[in-house]
Amino acid sequence: MNFGTATLLVFAAALSARAKGFAPGAPGRSLASSRLGGTASPTLEKESFQRSLLAAQLANNLKNNAEGEGKGKKAGPDAPPVNIGWDSHNPVDKAPESLVRPGDGPDGNYPMRARFEKMIREAQISITDAIEKIDGQAEFQEDAWTRANGGGGMSRVLKDGAVFEKAGVNLSVVYGSMPQEALRAATERGVDRAKGMAPGERVPFFACGLSCVMHPRNPFCPTMHFNYRYFETDGGVWWFGGGTDITPSYLNLEDMKHFHGTYKEVCDRHDPEFYPKFKAWADRYFVISHRNETRGLGGIFFDDLNDRDPDLLFRFAKDAVNSVVPAYGPIVEQHKDDPYTEREKEWQQMRRGRYVEFNLVYDRGTVFGLKTGGRIESILMSLPETARWEYDHAPEPGSPEADITDAFKHAREWV
Repeated sequence: MNFGTATLLVFAAALSARAKGFAPGAPGRSLASSRLGGTASPTLEKESFQRSLLAAQLANNLKNNAEGEGKGKKAGPDAPPVNIGWDSHNPVDKAPESLVRPGDGPDGNYPMRARFEKMIREAQISITDAIEKIDGQAEFQEDAWTRANGGGGMSRVLKDGAVFEKAGVNLSVVYGSMPQEALRAATERGVDRAKGMAPGERVPFFACGLSCVMHPRNPFCPTMHFNYRYFETDGGVWWFGGGTDITPSYLNLEDMKHFHGTYKEVCDRHDPEFYPKFKAWADRYFVISHRNETRGLGGIFFDDLNDRDPDLLFRFAKDAVNSVVPAYGPIVEQHKDDPYTEREKEWQQMRRGRYVEFNLVYDRGTVFGLKTGGRIESILMSLPETARWEYDHAPEPGSPEADITDAFKHAREWV
């Protein structure tokens, strides 16, 4: 059976409730079943981390109380609320030259804000231009908006194309604030994102990012996703995050060698340790825990990256986002006219169903946008127009579908 996007939201609510039952110690859930090819599920890792974090928070709170309250920076009177509001987006005919507030600085790493925005604006234009050429029929529609407290965004969406059923590339600049516990819980490494702020004070932040999902029509053309972002808090903490990953319905080894090989070359230009580290991170992150399989066949993923000069990390992020088309475009060009059967199309639809499950239940960007009052059309842009679920479906042993399912359950090396 096939479903439209509206129906999927109901499905997501049920899955969210279901996912809560997978906490450690829940009936019917064993630690062994939470592992994918020897890699612990990020859901269980995060829950374990959060328990440790709560203990650490309690100790820190006791220490702060003993030393006296009020130390650290307070959120300013002009700091935005925790939820900036679903109706806070003001449509405009054309986005201003910059969505970053005028005069940002000089405290912290403020010059990076406008620099990162400029870089991803250029990338949004070059990527959408390239995809339009590949499609040869449809064009991207752009919607722009601003917010009264600063920031805004531009969504570019292509639909009903000759090659792409749906493709979107969204740029967003956000000025918001989050409770300290929410910021701390949003990381796997336990980075203190509230550093510099008074205990219990909400943390004003700046976020700027470019995200994309592309859903081709042909089952032999993979879905592709990327996101590159820069965060900064008023307490002076900053970090880069992002990555590019691929989700094929059918396994083609040459395609995977090309895609992963392109990003290995990108990583190697900046640090030889980046690719093995970020490839493994992607394999851990894109896990659909309740299915015990990955969403796709990975790529690179990183977060909380601030271990060296920000200029070096900016260059890496720029190189990575500008490699999206060289990594993905040739694969689509190679397969966009491949013949396929109705059964192969149905399998693609079922894999899209898995894509929806991950995005609505586990994806950090989706959860972040929903919790901070982001623009709903941009948040849900990542979903395919249609998807499919079949009760208790299992691919036929020895089939191409079984082959790629094994790759979803056991991480492989491609280069």
